Amino acid sequence: MKPKKTFSNWLTQRYLLIIRNEENFAEKRFLGFTYAKFFLFSSLLFISLLVVSLFLSRTLLEKWFDPRHAQIEANKKLYTLSLELDSLAQEVQHKDQFISLFKGFLTGEIDSARIDSFRQRSSLQDRKYIDLSTSPIDSQLRKEFEFVDSTLNLTSRTVSELQEMFLYPPISGLISQKFEIKEDHFGVDIVSKKNEPIMSVASGTVIIASWTQDSGYVIAVQHSSNLMSVYKHNAELLKKTGSFVTGGDVIAIIGNTGDLTDGPHLHFELWYKGNAVNPEDFILF
Repeated sequence: MKPKKTFSNWLTQRYLLIIRNEENFAEKRFLGFTYAKFFLFSSLLFISLLVVSLFLSRTLLEKWFDPRHAQIEANKKLYTLSLELDSLAQEVQHKDQFISLFKGFLTGEIDSARIDSFRQRSSLQDRKYIDLSTSPIDSQLRKEFEFVDSTLNLTSRTVSELQEMFLYPPISGLISQKFEIKEDHFGVDIVSKKNEPIMSVASGTVIIASWTQDSGYVIAVQHSSNLMSVYKHNAELLKKTGSFVTGGDVIAIIGNTGDLTDGPHLHFELWYKGNAVNPEDFILF
């Protein structure tokens, strides 16, 4: 009677795997094994493959195996776009506030001190709401602010920065009134032919193209290097707010509109870093 095999004996019983040549039955390779070694090796191989598969499914193959991957990536892009949208909204709000302030300055409802204060807060990236409501301002106080804050200290560096920019003459003609801060005349008056076209002195974006009671049809262009040009008393405006213009482009027609004019001419102003400068120092009329 054969002895009964136990599970332990079955696991430890040795076997020999022989590989023979089919034609001459010559032994090519043999391998000795037991079921215990076979199960151990199979288990280790299975665990290794499982670990590698999990690793790949979380890294290189995540977008194919993880159903949440597409949603996670979409959420990341949505978050990034939200930040960019918030930044653009703040920039648009900032530009609208500046345009509103400058319109108020041109009409005499806001003094230059408000504009300087706004620019200083902007440099500190403060985008808090600025009250643009207008109120009557004492004329003497306004004159003091305009005299102090609108006078630019033309250092050699400032002159060099502006002279490096090539500026077109806005129109050809004779200067009838010069730049004079003390008389609240922040630009030059140029008399020219009737219906003479007015050109932008440099490339930039039109930030104001509207009508004011005092200055008639007014157009202002924001250039690079914090330079802005203003053209007043026009008969007609040829560009709209937001339009991009290049130096020499015709933007308006000379006229005699507004209360503060006594004949056809162009009132031309140059503003550098929020301060009025004498156009004759940088443009040959």
